[in-house]
This record gives sequence, structure tokens and C-alpha cells, in this order.
Amino acid sequence: MKKIALALLATLLSLPVHASAIAQLKAFVSDTKTLSASFNQLVSSKNKHEEASGTLEISRPGKFRWSYNKPYEQLIVGDGKTLWIYDKDLAQVTRKNLDGALGSSPAALLAGNNAIERDYVLKEAGKQGEVEWLSASPKKADNTFNAIRMGFSNKMLVEMELTDSFGNNTRIRFSAQQKNPALAASHFSFSAPKGVDVVSGD
Repeated sequence: MKKIALALLATLLSLPVHASAIAQLKAFVSDTKTLSASFNQLVSSKNKHEEASGTLEISRPGKFRWSYNKPYEQLIVGDGKTLWIYDKDLAQVTRKNLDGALGSSPAALLAGNNAIERDYVLKEAGKQGEVEWLSASPKKADNTFNAIRMGFSNKMLVEMELTDSFGNNTRIRFSAQQKNPALAASHFSFSAPKGVDVVSGD
């Protein structure tokens, strides 16, 4: 009986210990200099239910490329100084100062070295299946998002849930993640196509 108990204890000690979501976030931010992934996004509120998908690329600090492919084409590029939003169907580009826009989109939050830890209070939110969750509450009332939840597995971000001040809930699932791939610098620069209106955002 004693041998069985010792064998069971040895087995339990040899099982991998799952890191908390906050620890995985810190490891993700520390270890991930570049990132590429596919995503599926669902935005829901009382009056709408919209699905979209695309790809993202991140190069820290402050550079990202968030490309929507379905159901419409939209490109969001942060080049380190300026945030560019290109709506192909509208033939319009919106240009914003990146410092002011940082944190106003999931891509900007992920591209910042410590944007989430700096601007939000983090709390563990439990485990669901193989995913460890954390919740993030804004430190300032004027923050874009009222609440954020982030799900991690094996030190990789697999899901985000964001609630904004208008009551919209955005759920993003990531797949085909590649950590620290070689990404061309040109992916994080943007020039407005000819004939496209360029407007300055707030």
C-alpha cells in the first residue's frame, strides 16, 4: 500500500504545473517579440451580431498589421508612430496618432510592451478546459474598454473578450500562432493607394 501511495505521489509530482494566466501573460509579453496568427472575431450587442476573420502580425514595440479578409476588407496598420485604418469598400484611410490610439484596439494592446499591465488591473479568472483566464479592469474611466478577458494556453494567447463603453462585446479566437517569426519591415508601413481619401481621426 505504501509503495502504491509513493508511486501515486511521484506520478502527481511529475505532472506539468499549469501557470496562472497572469504569469502566462507576462511570459507572452517577455518572450514574444514578433507574432503572426489567424483570427476569428465575433462582435455582438443587443442590436447586432457580426462575424469577421483575418490575419494579424505584431512587431514590438508598437508595430502591428491587423487585416480583415471576411466579410469585408479592412487593414489596420500601426507603424510605431501612426495608426492607419484603410476601408477598401469606402475608399478611405483614417490616420491617427498612435500614442493616442494605443489601447483602442486589440492589436494595439498586444503590440505594446506593457500596455495591459500599465493601464489595467489584472486578476485571475479561473480555468476553462485547457485555457487559463485573466480579467483586466481599466485604471482610468476614459479607457476604450470597460473590461477585457484574456485566455492563455502554453504561454500563448488563444482568446480575447473585450467589452467597450457602448456595450459591444468582442470575442476573438486566435489560431495558427507563430511566435517570433521573421517579419518584413514593409508589413508595418503604409501608403494610401491613389485616389483614396485620407482623413485625420481624433
